[in-house]
Amino acid sequence: MRKGAKVSLSALGEDAGSVVVSLGWTSASGAGDADVSVLLLDENGKVRSENDFYFYNNPAAPDGSVQLLGKTPTDSGDEDRISVDLTAVPADVARIVVAASQYGGARFGDLDDLRMTVADRSGEPLVGFSIEDAGVETAFIFGELYRRGQEWKFRAVGQGYETGLAGLATDFGVVVDEAEEAEEAEETEEAGAAGGADETAEAEVKGLGDGTTGSGGSAAGAAGTVEGAGGAVAGDVVEEAAGRAGDSPVPAVPAQSRARSPRTTRKKVTLPKVAGKSLAENDSWRPARLFPVPALKSDREREVRATSVLLAVMAQVPELGRRLTAGFGAPAGRMQTFTEVSLPHGDTPRRPDGVIRVERAGKLWTALVETKTNGNPLKAEQVQEYMDIAARRGYEAVITLSNDVALDGAPVVDVRIDGRRKHKVSLWHLSWAEVAHQTQLLIRHEGVANAAHAWLLQELLEYLQHENSGCHGFQNMGPAWVPVRKGIDDETLSVGDPRAVEVVESWERLIRQVCLRLGGELGQKALPVQRARRGSDPRARRVAAAERLCREGRLTAELRIEGAERVIAVTADLRTAKVRTSVDVPAPAGSYPLTTVKRLLRMLAEAPADLHVESLVEGGGGPRGTLERLRPEPGDLLPKDGAQLTGFRLSLIKGTGTARGNAESGFIRSVDDAVERFHHGVPAHLGGLEPRTARKG
Repeated sequence: MRKGAKVSLSALGEDAGSVVVSLGWTSASGAGDADVSVLLLDENGKVRSENDFYFYNNPAAPDGSVQLLGKTPTDSGDEDRISVDLTAVPADVARIVVAASQYGGARFGDLDDLRMTVADRSGEPLVGFSIEDAGVETAFIFGELYRRGQEWKFRAVGQGYETGLAGLATDFGVVVDEAEEAEEAEETEEAGAAGGADETAEAEVKGLGDGTTGSGGSAAGAAGTVEGAGGAVAGDVVEEAAGRAGDSPVPAVPAQSRARSPRTTRKKVTLPKVAGKSLAENDSWRPARLFPVPALKSDREREVRATSVLLAVMAQVPELGRRLTAGFGAPAGRMQTFTEVSLPHGDTPRRPDGVIRVERAGKLWTALVETKTNGNPLKAEQVQEYMDIAARRGYEAVITLSNDVALDGAPVVDVRIDGRRKHKVSLWHLSWAEVAHQTQLLIRHEGVANAAHAWLLQELLEYLQHENSGCHGFQNMGPAWVPVRKGIDDETLSVGDPRAVEVVESWERLIRQVCLRLGGELGQKALPVQRARRGSDPRARRVAAAERLCREGRLTAELRIEGAERVIAVTADLRTAKVRTSVDVPAPAGSYPLTTVKRLLRMLAEAPADLHVESLVEGGGGPRGTLERLRPEPGDLLPKDGAQLTGFRLSLIKGTGTARGNAESGFIRSVDDAVERFHHGVPAHLGGLEPRTARKG
């Protein structure tokens, strides 16, 4: 669509009652990012209350009408997804504004390929819109969904603000009481000093810019066509953006606002990471668990138990059930789950591992669930049968659940979709690592409605992390791993060997799982960095990485922690059996080199002694050494011959295992441990060599 164009959702697809809105962008540096937000507005263009403003500290509506699903990596950058159940939106909400904002002085002109996509509940894209004129803006309204009679329409807005999220939010009626905000911050600080409480206040939005003017222009006067995969939508679907009676105008550019930051006061229950002092007589006593696992012996027992445990908790804890199904197109409603259901299929009934049913307004959404544990692969023929059964019975989805991690352009299991069927069935994949990640986010950081739900999630997490549950996530580098490593060792691996591509795909899955685990622990998104441009071929990118593996014997990746300025680089050298994690720290301009070096070493007071520190100079690397050796002799890091000091590279090096990684040993465990140790030992204590704006409190 062009900026300002409008289209009816019902004209684009038969099932537009629930949509998934995606905002995406790329960044050449890998460090660019933005936060999405959603505002529900009444007929006057204002929020009904502060609870109509959804952002990272208030990610979901109680009625399920809006849920921020978080960021997901794509082959061309990041994508932030939002589930919008239009059938659940209150009748007095006239518009749903979808926006994004930046922080810490960043501008949208620093990002590339700004785009918005609206898809139906099956994931089929309905309409897209790209922003091509971003510049100094710190917040952008990408688009909005709005009512016209009994139908919903989409408008491509593309309006920018220089006042950041605070200016945008206050323009729509989100009011901040600064006195109350300060009091709430003080209460939160007191609670933290006392050791934490079960109920924690949501954090403020911080680091928002101030400004006086917005930019980007109005949608008035713009018109366009909606283009899809098959061509343009007919002209009677797309309306003119200007001059239509009853259409709500795009809000005016906000005047200067004194509001510091919008926030939510909603409180939820979280659990501390470390349990209270045990009353057991000695360490051999084990606490009673709701979901015991030591007796599980066979793969079948693990699959049955894991499916039943997860589906039962999903049905009882709405926050988890909604979070795991919203991205699959499920509406917000009453959820029931079932296991070992018998469904007719020719002469022999089939028994999927589970069934999820959600009821809303008298309509049912149903998904079949096929589960694998302990690294067992999904079987294409089995999943195909469930896809056929779902299509015949009018079910909406088939969800596969296994230790594997899905990649763009590399499906976990290949199935045939019969295009002649009128009823579409979508196939989705969920990894056990993603389930554990979402569970940990809820109970450690975001909170749930009550203490009983928090306890249930804690028991689920204990089950998933138990060594005998079989739900540990991706844990096998695949059949190509051993021959590729052997080929690298004896220098017989040739460029073009297809097994190298398989290893690259396994490496990408491993890095995504590392990000899930680290993000769950930190309560912040951790994503692999993709520097490819939008539209690039994932297969071609993996083939190029496989060629580098054959030539150099190394696997490389980059990952970024939400809110962090620096990218963590991970390199696994298969020739030396070592994994290196590193981060580059720029040196401030205009400071004395020795002063800069001393300040860096003070900042690294709690870092591991075996941390490698290398000076970066113009044109290459400079002096280097371990932290243990450099602490008494900081001058050893100074560049020789008067070279200009540009920064430092901080690295930790760890030996890797050689096994495929079953039971989380060997190479996979080594990489996971290396990233976790590096982040907690280095970047977590590295504030920067010069002051910078904090993003979140």
